[in-house]
Amino acid sequence: MKKIAFLFPGQGSQSVGMGKDFLANSEDTRVMLELANTTLGFDLGDIMATGGDGKLEETKYTQPLILLVSVMALELFKKECNIIPSFALGHSLGEFSALVSSGAMSLSDALYTVHKRGEWMQADCDGGKAGMAVVLNVSDEKAEEVCANARAEGKKVWCANYNSDGQIVLAGLKDDLSSLEEPLKAVGAKRVMLLNMSVASHCDLLSSASEKLFALLGEKVGGNFAFPIVSNASAQQYSDKDSAIKLLKQQLISPVLYKQSIKKFESEVDAFIEFGNGSVLAGLNKRLTDKPTFSISDMATLEKTVQAIKG
Repeated sequence: MKKIAFLFPGQGSQSVGMGKDFLANSEDTRVMLELANTTLGFDLGDIMATGGDGKLEETKYTQPLILLVSVMALELFKKECNIIPSFALGHSLGEFSALVSSGAMSLSDALYTVHKRGEWMQADCDGGKAGMAVVLNVSDEKAEEVCANARAEGKKVWCANYNSDGQIVLAGLKDDLSSLEEPLKAVGAKRVMLLNMSVASHCDLLSSASEKLFALLGEKVGGNFAFPIVSNASAQQYSDKDSAIKLLKQQLISPVLYKQSIKKFESEVDAFIEFGNGSVLAGLNKRLTDKPTFSISDMATLEKTVQAIKG
């Protein structure tokens, strides 16, 4: 397998105990955790191990946790395989992990940035009225039409994540999302389910967070890219600071074009490697591409992936 793409998961991939195996077996990952704690001023290790009395599900903590475990997996892999990928692609938050992998952001700068991103997202959705819902077995066009009709009635709902054929995630106000169950099922949806989230990502509700993030990105994103990143907002590759800043600002208020990105660029690679907790993106890829996706979430899957890549 000569051509590889790196993948990085986003929010929703977290679980209690994430990163535990890495920390138990690698001094390098323990140093990375210490760096994260120093950068952020709180103990990520406790949240990883115990859930932190609910902090694991608070986006300002969840985002740096997911990024940290993804970068741990990446660094352990790099010690075994010296591979420069054709490109990197992250799902939502995962785009920041992709930037770290390419060298455009340091780990500490990325951790700080996504922590603030989470704070600002939560502030825009304060009060717990915003959320997200997954819709199964409905076409993109029908979901978009239902949301457009609802917005014409004054409701705040948008298509937020294009994950795979037959799976789309909506964002908006929870009551407005709940009201879409009947019209979505009328156009073929098998299931409409509210997700356990307190923010509405990738929609107009985050316009204030988007502006604040833009200002911070100018300080934290560098100009050296070892390989290109595929933008969630455009499904196009970029490899310069100005594009990164503009597209990551846009990403917060635009849908994640994950499905479109995989389909557009799968012909450029032989396989994908997902770095981070769980195997969410590998699951999506099974419905999107015939190319294999290897997931690295612990030492066993690291060894399995290294063996497969080295052949």
